[in-house]
Amino acid sequence: MDENIKSNYYAIIPATVRYDKDLTDKAKLLYGEITCLCNKEGYCFATNNYFANLYNCTPRAIQFTISKLQEKGYIKIIIENNYQRKIYLTDALGYEKIFTPPHENNFTGGYEKNFTNNNIKYNIDDLFILIINNSNKISKEFYSNLKKLEFIYPKKIIDTMEQSNLLKLKEIIYTLFLIYNSSFKNIMYRFERENLVKLYSICKDHNTDDFFSYYKKSIINKYIDTS
Repeated sequence: MDENIKSNYYAIIPATVRYDKDLTDKAKLLYGEITCLCNKEGYCFATNNYFANLYNCTPRAIQFTISKLQEKGYIKIIIENNYQRKIYLTDALGYEKIFTPPHENNFTGGYEKNFTNNNIKYNIDDLFILIINNSNKISKEFYSNLKKLEFIYPKKIIDTMEQSNLLKLKEIIYTLFLIYNSSFKNIMYRFERENLVKLYSICKDHNTDDFFSYYKKSIINKYIDTS
């Protein structure tokens, strides 16, 4: 099966991975390869032997590197049927397809149709950069919503943020962007910062395979339920 999984997609390595001093260059390169292979199915099923042949090293070296990426929180590994490994991307990726939620038909209060056809082009890092620069590519209405919720910070503060807090900020903003580009956009004026942050922590603790879909759904359900 490995012979047929080579990808024609570009490798994308976000800044959080590129500048991580705990990772070797090979680890960053392997991460990039995983982003390529995740594009089609949303996960990578390549084996250690496949990567070892690709990078001319041992399967054991690959396993060590993959374990390091998992330890750092950049990937999540699921084993199915006791043998099939699926590698998912979990960090603030330069990789948009992983975070495009599937059609969701179990929202309280209605069915959100054609969410995957909303033409959302930005990945997490790109969106965040556009927002902190107040780019005209970002809707003024959406920017105003973020400002009202106090999710807009000056660059000098962003530069001093711990990585965990910066990641939290990026993921909250990205989820709000998904909601803004959905049929539930009209409830955003009711959002409260405290509730969004609290729900973020709850959803992170839930340890779901699709965090953004779960967090987005939780926000929508809360504000529909309290309408």
